[in-house]
Amino acid sequence: MRGNVLSKSFYGQSPLVVAPELLGKVLCRARRGVITSGRIVEVEAYLGADDPASHAYRGMTPRNRAMFGPPGHAYVYFTFGVHFCMNVVTGDDGAASAVLIRALEPLEGIPVMRRRRGREAVEDLTSGPGKLCQALGIDRALYGHYLSDKPLWIYDDGYTPPHHARTPRIGISVATDLPYRYLVPDSACVSRARKP
Repeated sequence: MRGNVLSKSFYGQSPLVVAPELLGKVLCRARRGVITSGRIVEVEAYLGADDPASHAYRGMTPRNRAMFGPPGHAYVYFTFGVHFCMNVVTGDDGAASAVLIRALEPLEGIPVMRRRRGREAVEDLTSGPGKLCQALGIDRALYGHYLSDKPLWIYDDGYTPPHHARTPRIGISVATDLPYRYLVPDSACVSRARKP
């Protein structure tokens, strides 16, 4: 790691503050002696009980209980019976707000990512929430992990994207008008919305 791990106070803010600040930070995964990492280039904020698109909108369940815990923990869930997605819990303890990590620009362990994904093109390795979890080996075993140390952590190496964009969220069916998606528009690794 070549930078500073993000503090609990960083995560203990509104997801609308944390989300754009996560752009440019580095997500790292250590597994079986191998480090895979990527620079965060796309995220989405979810506001808990006040957000119909949030997994916490209808209250606590066994699936989403990590969202109601302290900030700075990973909320990892399985979706569509196909892949995992990873969120960072934000806000006050019990607020159940989170930021979905949607896309990364691969940095370390690219050959391992290619093997895990079965893809060669770098821009297709981590350009979506399910893709990045597959590429980095993020699964249910990391549910509730505090993101300050191995095997999964986020750090700041001093890089800040020159600019970012804010758009409505994608891949959801409710609250689609809310501009809670933040991305680095020049990145080739940003995920693409599915065509209707």
